[in-house]
Amino acid sequence: MSEIKIVEAPPGIEGNGFFATSLDKAIGLARSHSLWPLPFATSCCGIEFMATMGSHYDFGRFGSERLSFSPRQADVLMVMGTIAKKMGPVLKQVYLQMAEPRWVMAVGACASSGGIFDTYSVLQGIDEIIPVDVYVPGCPPRPEAILDGFQRIQDLVKNESGRRRHSPEYKELLAGYGIL
Repeated sequence: MSEIKIVEAPPGIEGNGFFATSLDKAIGLARSHSLWPLPFATSCCGIEFMATMGSHYDFGRFGSERLSFSPRQADVLMVMGTIAKKMGPVLKQVYLQMAEPRWVMAVGACASSGGIFDTYSVLQGIDEIIPVDVYVPGCPPRPEAILDGFQRIQDLVKNESGRRRHSPEYKELLAGYGIL
């Protein structure tokens, strides 16, 4: 049996009968273990993601038992597979329908860089139309790689300041993608 890892408390001041920390750290810890991913699967990477949801890998143990198939209720957009240029506006619309804060994971070679499809009709990476937080390599990536990518998203969520989304740098990043 593997050891059970208990989440450590955020840094703070601890005393007899009390614990104090910043609100950002407490919210980040809670938010990082209650993410609702939206799987946007178009090809073979989606099948690997289905294996990740199975009992052997058990995606739910990371605080994501519930997949959301509604962008308005999702925190993490997991784009898996080949995205044709005609599908690009649909993907961007799904991204825009998600509430802030939102994170994006590009799963597999096709979502990250177009994969083996270097053609006029395939988008050469979803980062051409929406910002990406984590890239998961592979063609298709193994379930362990998808779980590792999701843990990277959790690390980002846990350590992100509540003010980052309102910073001029973040607004400039979104403006670079034509998102206001």
